[in-house]
Amino acid sequence: MASASSPQQPMDTTRRFVRLRGERANGFVEFDFAIGEPEIFIEMILGREAFAEFCAANRVEMLPAQEADAVKDSDWGWRLADATQIRFK
Repeated sequence: MASASSPQQPMDTTRRFVRLRGERANGFVEFDFAIGEPEIFIEMILGREAFAEFCAANRVEMLPAQEADAVKDSDWGWRLADATQIRFK
């Protein structure tokens, strides 16, 4: 909920964001994709060629890599890809 002193700007759904997470030995690219706000994203995996086409079709803005320490210390600092390796509370 936005406060009266800081009005919230409408989300710009024309902006698309990609943050690379890694590339697998079999050529699949792991990345986060967001529309409007980089903080709200989905995890995706595509082959290299499909990834390049996806980025071109969506005219994405590439985001810098996220610092692992900044996310790791949070209870929310896990990813679906990590679910098989993390014991949750």
